[in-house]
Amino acid sequence: MKIIALLLSSFLLINCAEKQPKKEISLETRAKQIHEKVITIDTHNDINVKNFTDSVNYTQRLDTQVNLPKMKEGGLDVTWLIVYTGQDSLNDQGYEKAKENALAKFDAIHRLCEEIAPDEIALALTSEDVRKIDAQGKKVAMIGVENAYPIGTDLANFEVYHKLGARYISLAHNGHSQFSDSNTGEADGIWLHNGLSDLGKEAIKEMNRLGIMIDVSHPSKEAMKQMIALSKAPIIASHSSARALCDHSRNLDDEQLLLMKENGGVVQTVALDSYLNTEKIEARNNKLKEIEKAVMDSLGVENLDRKAVMAMPKNERDAYIEQYTAIKKIVDTKASTMANMPPAVDVADFVDHIDYMVKLIGINHVGISSDFDGGGGIEGWSDASETFNVTLELVKRGYTEEEIAKLWGENLLRVLDEVQAVAKRLGQG
Repeated sequence: MKIIALLLSSFLLINCAEKQPKKEISLETRAKQIHEKVITIDTHNDINVKNFTDSVNYTQRLDTQVNLPKMKEGGLDVTWLIVYTGQDSLNDQGYEKAKENALAKFDAIHRLCEEIAPDEIALALTSEDVRKIDAQGKKVAMIGVENAYPIGTDLANFEVYHKLGARYISLAHNGHSQFSDSNTGEADGIWLHNGLSDLGKEAIKEMNRLGIMIDVSHPSKEAMKQMIALSKAPIIASHSSARALCDHSRNLDDEQLLLMKENGGVVQTVALDSYLNTEKIEARNNKLKEIEKAVMDSLGVENLDRKAVMAMPKNERDAYIEQYTAIKKIVDTKASTMANMPPAVDVADFVDHIDYMVKLIGINHVGISSDFDGGGGIEGWSDASETFNVTLELVKRGYTEEEIAKLWGENLLRVLDEVQAVAKRLGQG
């Protein structure tokens, strides 16, 4: 009798439990679980060597958009720190000057990882390194080179950069280099090489040999097409969005996107407002200019264009820039309290580009970048501390955990693996 009673009691408990509705977790909780689980990689963050000293560095919550405290707050696991160098004349004197700047940035990144904060961040050279460092609870640094101009004309310097940790290189930036035409040629229709120079074509072979990813975010469309034709490995666009949604020469059109898919590469969607929504940014900028003029007039400060500022003596220029920076903060504060301000470009606009590219070329060929400290940053992802908001928007759009993992880094690591595998086949150890 006791056995029957126990069985009956158990049956009733099980039956009641089955009838109880399952408690569903909130969308935000689910997004947080995914965000904590996947490896989040941002492929483009600029640096200033002044922030890599004993007294001022990334262990502090600086005004920079990326630093260790902000990465921890936002759950950003991997930052590609950028060796960027502007360019001057295409001659040995210009190359040498730029080389000093580039090497100083390499040195700064190594100093952060090896001397300043080795317990908090480490440099990765492979996807295996990324996973190992992440598993140790540290943040991960990787190195990309934006503009091969400082390499000069000696292809042996690609190997020097590779040994220093460079794992992607762009052959041009804003202006045609000795290697490649830039997207900026669209503005005036003037091209230097009609794509790649002969030296640039040799550089593609050298990057394949070394296992360096080829970055096509700044080179011209014709140069990009030639790179794909020549490369034996997949390529990347380290920080570009979809031109169909925002007609900017830095974005990739549908033909380029389809070529990226065919090549097996990945396009790292960039969170830079002027590359995401032209109408919104123009409307907001026009209003901000009105506010800025009113503030500067009230303070008796002349509003000078960039050319006029750069022509000033250095001490006057530095003082003007400092004053203008303070005024910009006043303008931003005032704008944030105005009810009639046009909306800012935001995370939803950013993910619209991800949606578009995923639909066109597939989930395996799209990634994420910010261009923080180089012009990037949008409402909702204004710095690394707000990184979770991107994952939250992806979850809202219906992306699965597996898809979000691919977007946040697995696609990029897959390309890195394939590029390094090609190098091994070509005899690079």
